[in-house]
Amino acid sequence: MTRVKICGIKNIEDARAAYEAGADELGFHVALDGGRSPLTPESAAEMIRMLPGGVSSVVVTSATQPAQLIEIAGKTGARILQLYGDVTVETMREIKQAVPYMELWKVLNVSYESSIAKAKEYKGAADAIALDTLNKETGARGGSGKTHDWNISKKIVESVSIPVVLAGGLTPENVAEAIATVSPAGVDVNSGVSNPDGSKDIEKVRAFIKVAKYT
Repeated sequence: MTRVKICGIKNIEDARAAYEAGADELGFHVALDGGRSPLTPESAAEMIRMLPGGVSSVVVTSATQPAQLIEIAGKTGARILQLYGDVTVETMREIKQAVPYMELWKVLNVSYESSIAKAKEYKGAADAIALDTLNKETGARGGSGKTHDWNISKKIVESVSIPVVLAGGLTPENVAEAIATVSPAGVDVNSGVSNPDGSKDIEKVRAFIKVAKYT
């Protein structure tokens, strides 16, 4: 069964509703460039402490320096760091040594076939690869609300031995096709289930999870 991450959580009510709908992971934006729902480490930590035990907390960040990432991990109490910045394999190993309980997801922007070779570089350092869409207009590494070439994503899934999480422009309407094409371990959605103010449209959240898990 495909795992589902609901990202861009900005209040505890949305967090609880997403969990009750069946979300496996909840994502919180901390020190994320261009993030639509920025949080301080302290506010993310407060929500994470209130989460039910059956859901995994993910801090999504553009931070790249080991000291800052280790500090974010400690302050928030998150289980997973989803890394959007240009974090090196060496930095990821340093984080692992400091906080060995922390899972590290490395985000790759899928735009060319070269993304396949890039994904392989993180073997032994990343616990998972997250594939997102590069916003070519702004240069932002996510949050475009647009899909990318799922055929390249499929090749990445076939080429690496660690789990792959698919993001980028997913909605309740296209997630079944995305899963059928790519066969990811999980899917990650934010704008596709959000209201204009960044809060979650819980009906869309329920619809997305139902399709992703049971079709």
